[in-house]
Amino acid sequence: MSFRRMEYLVAVVEEGSFSAAAERLGVTQPTLSHQIRALEKDVGVPLLERTAGRVRSGRVLLTPMGREYLPHAVAALRSARLARRTGAGEPGPVVLRIATMYSIALGVVPPAVRVWLAGHPGAEVEVAEFASGTALERHVAAGGADLGVGPLPARWDGPVHPLGEEELVLVLPEGDPLAGRERLALRELADRPWVLYDTGNALAPLVAGACAEAGFEPTAAVRTHHSATALQLAAAGLGPALVPAGVLEPQLPVAVLRPIPPVRRVLAAYLSGSPSPAATSFIETLLTTPA
Repeated sequence: MSFRRMEYLVAVVEEGSFSAAAERLGVTQPTLSHQIRALEKDVGVPLLERTAGRVRSGRVLLTPMGREYLPHAVAALRSARLARRTGAGEPGPVVLRIATMYSIALGVVPPAVRVWLAGHPGAEVEVAEFASGTALERHVAAGGADLGVGPLPARWDGPVHPLGEEELVLVLPEGDPLAGRERLALRELADRPWVLYDTGNALAPLVAGACAEAGFEPTAAVRTHHSATALQLAAAGLGPALVPAGVLEPQLPVAVLRPIPPVRRVLAAYLSGSPSPAATSFIETLLTTPA
């Protein structure tokens, strides 16, 4: 059974669609589909549901057997990487595997990783990034990471450690007529086209909810997967954007305003089981390191 095929399955589940997984892996979608079917032939049962609606939409859902199989595939891939390292005669350093969101990987995670590595000479950190909170949670639940750092999960069976709130700020071009304000009610931007997030991004419902609370539904000038791209698009004048404060670039010519009312989300570190010593110490580092 090919480890590569297992890697393809894990990517499809994490990304939530064949097209996104193919892009991440650098292969064509037909190649990916063929390899998944070959894996299912090896296993002897379907691992992904293929109803007509899901095939048309490109979305994927694991079969009951697929849900049973996935954690073993993740564990096998991890073991294979460690086996290759051992076979090459390399020492086995402490490896901390972190799964997080794209925006958080630009915000709270890097300073904490720097501090943690300084206290653990010779250790290694692997960071996996996701746009979707659902994909992030699946990855952690399947054993693909020692811990996840992301929005507070609505439901989670393992340990959860709240980390505080992440603030979203309004970004406008530097020359915008409203650029001189420190704070701005979102309803004042109701008539403008916005830079919005793709539905697969965990920030999409947060932005939609904030605008709904202000009494309007934003019109999209453009949508993007990544908060860093949203920042650049807003700077280019394509529309206002709500972005996590951690992705701001000091040299970028933008006006940064605090929305009224504030837009925030609670961040948390969470694990699928008992924490390793490395994960425990990293969570402590997250709690004490300023972003």
